[in-house]
Amino acid sequence: MTEIVDRLPPVAARPLLAIITFMRLFVAAGGLLMAITFFAVVIIRYGFSGNLFAYEEWLLAISFWTFFLGAALAAEKKSHVNADILGVVLGRSTLAWWRGLLVYIIELVIGAYIVYWCYLAVESEIIAYPLWETTTALKIPAVFPRAAILVGFFFMALFNAIYMIYHIIDGPSKFEAAHPESET
Repeated sequence: MTEIVDRLPPVAARPLLAIITFMRLFVAAGGLLMAITFFAVVIIRYGFSGNLFAYEEWLLAISFWTFFLGAALAAEKKSHVNADILGVVLGRSTLAWWRGLLVYIIELVIGAYIVYWCYLAVESEIIAYPLWETTTALKIPAVFPRAAILVGFFFMALFNAIYMIYHIIDGPSKFEAAHPESET
């Protein structure tokens, strides 16, 4: 199992693990599809002087899903780019634990706010049916990529909330005990 689901009860861990597995497969397939599509475009355009009809429309929609699910997976692994100078300075002290909790709270509040606004964007698209905004050639509804943004930010906020709960459960003493080299 992955780190985030190891400590969850099985009733929550199983579905979350299934979702994470699906996200990983989708991101891998999406990246492969983008590479194959661009390869085909180059071959068709420069090899045969042709054009792959409206590939940018469906590829853009797939790209949104790939990007935002990939961002959620990065949040699940805690592997986003991070410039945590204060964390390095504080080391593994009680003060560092409190700083970590504050960071989790701020991230969760911002994440929830973004999820709310993403929900409103998707809701407005759904309410506009049948006058949906669509792409020019293939008529792909704009709700499709906007839903990707909502789903991606939802899972980023969810994973952040889970890590914050783990952080609270572990507490400052376990935080320091896991890293005895710190000087408090």
